[in-house]
Amino acid sequence: MTTMSDNPQPPTAIPPHGGHPHPTTKASRAVRVGNTSGPRAKPRLLVRLIAGAAIGALAGLAVAQSAPPATAAPASSAVTVSGRGEFKDMKFTVDQTTRLTSQAVTVSWTGGTPTTFAGTQFDTDFVQIMQCWGDDDGTVPANPGPARTQCQYGASPTTDRSSWPGNGQDDTRQIFYSADPTNYGQDNRYGAGNPNAPGEVPFKSVDGTTITTGTQNNKFFSRNTTNEVDFARTGADGTGKEFFEVQTANEAPHLGCGVPVTTNGVTRPRSCWLVIVPQGHLDLDGKPYADQSQVNAGSPVSSTNWQNRVAVKLDFNSVGTNCPLGADERPTTGSELAADAMTSWQTTLCSAGKVYSYTEFGEPDTRSRLIADGSTGLAFTTRRLGADPGTTAPSGTTTYAPVAVSGAVIGFTIERRSSSGAPASEERLDGTKIESIKLNARLVAKLLTESYRSSTWGSVISGKAAKGYGWARTNPSGLATDPEFVALNPEFAYLSVAETPATDTDLLTSLGHSDTARAIWRWILADRDARQFLAGVPDDDGMRVNPYYSTNADLNPSGTAFDPSSADDYPKSDPWCTIPPGSGAPATNKQCMIDFHPYVEDMHAGALHARRADTLWKSSWDPLATPPAYKNSGPQIVGSRFVITITDAASAARYGLQTAQLKNSAGTYVAPTTAALTAAAATATGSGVPEVTPANATAKGAYPLTELVYAAVRPGKVSKAARQDYAALLRYASGAGQTQGADPGRLPYGYAPLSKKLRDQAGRAADALVAYTGPTSAGGGGSAAGGTSASAGGAAGSAGGTGGTAGGVGTGAGGAGASVSPSVSASYDGGQAVATTAAGTTPADPASPLRYAVPVGAALGAVAGVGAPFAGGRLSMGSAQTAVRRLRARRGWSRSSPRP
Repeated sequence: MTTMSDNPQPPTAIPPHGGHPHPTTKASRAVRVGNTSGPRAKPRLLVRLIAGAAIGALAGLAVAQSAPPATAAPASSAVTVSGRGEFKDMKFTVDQTTRLTSQAVTVSWTGGTPTTFAGTQFDTDFVQIMQCWGDDDGTVPANPGPARTQCQYGASPTTDRSSWPGNGQDDTRQIFYSADPTNYGQDNRYGAGNPNAPGEVPFKSVDGTTITTGTQNNKFFSRNTTNEVDFARTGADGTGKEFFEVQTANEAPHLGCGVPVTTNGVTRPRSCWLVIVPQGHLDLDGKPYADQSQVNAGSPVSSTNWQNRVAVKLDFNSVGTNCPLGADERPTTGSELAADAMTSWQTTLCSAGKVYSYTEFGEPDTRSRLIADGSTGLAFTTRRLGADPGTTAPSGTTTYAPVAVSGAVIGFTIERRSSSGAPASEERLDGTKIESIKLNARLVAKLLTESYRSSTWGSVISGKAAKGYGWARTNPSGLATDPEFVALNPEFAYLSVAETPATDTDLLTSLGHSDTARAIWRWILADRDARQFLAGVPDDDGMRVNPYYSTNADLNPSGTAFDPSSADDYPKSDPWCTIPPGSGAPATNKQCMIDFHPYVEDMHAGALHARRADTLWKSSWDPLATPPAYKNSGPQIVGSRFVITITDAASAARYGLQTAQLKNSAGTYVAPTTAALTAAAATATGSGVPEVTPANATAKGAYPLTELVYAAVRPGKVSKAARQDYAALLRYASGAGQTQGADPGRLPYGYAPLSKKLRDQAGRAADALVAYTGPTSAGGGGSAAGGTSASAGGAAGSAGGTGGTAGGVGTGAGGAGASVSPSVSASYDGGQAVATTAAGTTPADPASPLRYAVPVGAALGAVAGVGAPFAGGRLSMGSAQTAVRRLRARRGWSRSSPRP
């Protein structure tokens, strides 16, 4: 099989600012939008895609779809609006306002006055941002915008506010009535019934339901689900920037953004608004606040503050069914790395009349499924069938086609908070985001092996280590204070980080088995320093590996060496359990490592939670809950956020995450740019289905965690009509589908377009499917909507290909035909803590399908039993993840266009 060749590409796969299309940036990938929403990582399973209606139209469609890829250069949808009154010198820019899905956009501003504080609270000159629905209310003809009752705002914490930077009015909907207001925060409409007590600005949902009281924690949105930005800082130079999470009706049904609505016979997705309310240092009379020692700002939705609001219209991609209901489907399944691309391609392919369902599975599970049953259709994989231990490639022909170049990234949200004694130049940057960090394989190994002192929370208190945890006593508390990390990232010597399980002691990782996890462990093993660290050799500053992850059996308390060479997941091996210090929880309610470091559902969920700065740790004990339980306190506080995650490049681009530069085999620190992904893809090696391996990615500019995604079909197991439909999909994916852009049908940002050599290879694979004349035992190759059938790659083939397909398509005859059927029941070590997070530990979300995650987790917990948590064994959760995703598919949850 041929490998990727150099080809002119866009400068970056992930925008430098991590955002979306802008005159100098790019659009967020318009894909996985409805997928997850805060604690509700929306299941992004079933995506309907359409291509090719009748067999007679397929040839013509293929011609149109075979155009070479290019970087799209659409007119920018960035919008800049000026402020009014006190804020007339401010200009606010939203970098993407059309073709929106669930994603992040960048909101930036200039011409402001630097933010000031009263103690730890925001006092003057800050910015607040929210999302609203509805038509123009007509109050500001020069800047149309919505009614303030229709904005998602005011869900600040109701408890534990000691370190919260708000005053209870500027972060809520609370107001004080005055028929003739004289101060900001007063309201001339609401609260008149009791003018001597605080009132509330109601919230009206798109369905007409109105909440008039208790708006701070209402049935529609809460601290854990809102996307509001309560406090955004203006720097010393008068500028500021925030990444704002845009929500569709999938995440915020009470706003209804993107839902098709018909007006005067024309159906379009519902538009919404991004509203910015600046808070200043002058009162309504135009004079400075009289008392500067206290916070004077009031609610941004009060009538007095609302007069300064700046509104920007947001146009969304359609949310909901974009393909004909009831149509026959061609199932596709497999790698999450293909999910964003598939969901983007959907809307363009729909017009041709053939529906392609998509179900996400881990690649090892996908391959096993296709080996067991080739009639299930097309699967996405990064490796050939039979490549996994204990499996054998099936007999007969398997056709492979390269469809995407992606990769795993370390994404992060880190804000500067200067430490005592930091230079003034650093203090002036307080509250701004770190744009880049450097990580080597040993640092990532330290994070994945829970080797930082504060990772095993409570194992070392006041210098005294619990039994068996002496190794942790002298280890750095977290990444930010690790001398090795600081040497690579000197700025952190001047920053203060609260090093807890919720910040810099671990990576937010996804549940289950994947080729991405395998690639990361292989990258770690390719580095001599990282290998030695895992074997028990301390680093230059004396830090030691958590012995439960040691590859030296003599050091590992379990008596068995950890084997990262066979790992394709992120185990939680340490059995440490304790009552979190200071939580006040009873002695019977211990937390274990999976509680301190919960899994997320998948890499997309990791990106979303990193954007929200919510690690999902339920760190607070709530004795008033029924029954009493630990609870998630919600996203981290603005100004000191620190979350790092393993995600995919497309998800990072979608949610505007900054990404780490990783050290490659050439010793160079490389970011996941388009050029770096392309350079690594060109190093792919292997027969039939070449893989990118970190050790072989020796080009100086190669990104070490690049992954080449293939579509795999066993043509003898599907019908002739199915082969033609899959060929049409491959032609689009390798043709027009390789043009980068935010519009549906294009290649989302974060991917690198295929080289010409790889596109040609995919075209030959499509031709081979159509021309296949070998033996068949096929059904229709379709499934009912919501089905969870999967398929995976096939036997190793030579670069030239055999088995009746054109040369270079990666097709060949398989082996003995032994098959492996994956378990359909959850089977993993662990106890109650595992059961509660089997589907990903997330707070309740009444507005999202993920509200089923809790009962699903409970059901899986019954399988797990109530054994002692993590009794020294490795946590294996692939089958648990599969069970959850099967349930989601059965319920018919599907990605909308583009990627929910």
